[in-house]
Amino acid sequence: MDYKKLAELLYPDVNLTIEDLEKRYPKRNLDDKAEVCRFAPSPTGRMHMGNLFASFVPERFAHQTNGVFILRIEDTDDKRAIDDGVNLIISDLKEYNYRVDEGPINGGEYGPYIQSQRKDIYHTVAKYLVSIGRAYPCFCSEDDLSHMREEQEACKDRIGYYGKYAKCRNLSYDEVKEHIDNGDKWVLRLKSMGDFNKKFTFKDLIKGTIELPENDLDQVLIKSDGVPPYAFAHVCDDHFMRVTTVTRDDSYISSVPYHLELWKACGFDAPKFAHLLPLNKKDGDTVRKLSKRKDPEAAVAFYHERGIPVEAVKLYFATLLNSNFDGWFMQNQDKNYNDFMFTFNKMCTSGGSLFDIEKLINISKNYLSRLSAKEVFDNLDNWSKEFDKDFNELINKYKEYTINILNIEREQKKPRKDFACYSEIKNNIWYMYDELFDSNMVKFEVKNVDEIGDILNSYANKYYDENDSKEEWFNKIKLLCDEFGYVTDMKAYKENPVAYKGSIADISNIIRVALTTKTTTPDLYEIMKLLGKDRVMTRLNNLKGSLKSGVK
Repeated sequence: MDYKKLAELLYPDVNLTIEDLEKRYPKRNLDDKAEVCRFAPSPTGRMHMGNLFASFVPERFAHQTNGVFILRIEDTDDKRAIDDGVNLIISDLKEYNYRVDEGPINGGEYGPYIQSQRKDIYHTVAKYLVSIGRAYPCFCSEDDLSHMREEQEACKDRIGYYGKYAKCRNLSYDEVKEHIDNGDKWVLRLKSMGDFNKKFTFKDLIKGTIELPENDLDQVLIKSDGVPPYAFAHVCDDHFMRVTTVTRDDSYISSVPYHLELWKACGFDAPKFAHLLPLNKKDGDTVRKLSKRKDPEAAVAFYHERGIPVEAVKLYFATLLNSNFDGWFMQNQDKNYNDFMFTFNKMCTSGGSLFDIEKLINISKNYLSRLSAKEVFDNLDNWSKEFDKDFNELINKYKEYTINILNIEREQKKPRKDFACYSEIKNNIWYMYDELFDSNMVKFEVKNVDEIGDILNSYANKYYDENDSKEEWFNKIKLLCDEFGYVTDMKAYKENPVAYKGSIADISNIIRVALTTKTTTPDLYEIMKLLGKDRVMTRLNNLKGSLKSGVK
């Protein structure tokens, strides 16, 4: 067989050579330790937590080594692609502050970065493989392949196109030409040199050394429409984009012998591999893969709509990278999580990473508590513009007032952790705004309901002074207790509560509920200082004749 003649028959319009591509995409001028990594999603819709985490790993690995992070769109399966799918992916990565060094938007010297625009590269490599006798055209129809599978099942043989079942493998040039002249459809297949009965070993950066059977399947390299499947496309792309480390789902492990055979057949140096475990979820007594269809928390939109900070999500991802991140972060909370140097050999190697939404929520609370009030306001402003326009107008009407509200018990050693996301803030502070406050919502849960009006009246007229220091304010609360026979010694009250009418906590809560409707709030003194005299007196006075009790 004259393989070069065959190559010209199959690809007469391909004039580029492998050498041309090597010159077009030369080795990168990077430091020896710099890694080139890629995230290669299909444009099938918005991202989910699984592939967001899958993109986090190569982005972190590339940038912690001063390397390059590439976004490549794998759209060879156009049946699953959706309109605007690429823009949705780019938007999600942008929202989560991923630094894409090269990709469809910002370009780069190793593009195009969308596979459907790289057909000349795939066909050039395909022609080369034909010319060296490592690829051949297959004219088997779907019926032919179906009959082959039936025969294999009947003989209890492995399913696949290999050995005696590879009926087009040894066609002569004339036979091929006859098919071509007749207009018969064909696909290009790899001529595998593997032996399934022999073992193949490779090193995975996460799982260590893995042993699998050699590949002996003559897999499809180019489909009848001229488009390559994933395997061939990604081998070509990873080589000519000069990717050094491939991170991907561990479902691809079984395909590694085939993929590495491809790299070798093409004459390419193979990259390193790191196969990531999926994000799992505990479902009753079982553990399963996190599902975009079954689990609302799997969708990126879930976090966007609730206003869970993107940095909190990425901090959570960092805990999944390496088990020692938590300890490191506790000692370095003033540092950026990017300062943590993760390693593949400390990633989970079996079962998958358990996605823990509660842990993420706690991380988010901690993260928000460390922000300044101005930072919280700015982020709340951005979120509410999209999801709560009325509240957005309100907080901007009282911008400085709102910032001061958000600052209550924030600038201290142990700041409050009242909310985990921006959607929860309104429920925590609404009572501070007259536009939202409704005295009809005030309900007291104390023993001596009949005294409430007298207590509030006495406090408003005898003790309240907006200029009091916190110490002065507290002393007056004590005087109010003495006036109505409530004990100020909480230790004594806890030891024998039945001996007393009530405690200073009860008196404080009467005032708290009257002003906020809530029994639990941040520091009452600070709240009253911000509310100011007019709001405090108005709310206290409005209750005098219209008290509603709800003792339980």
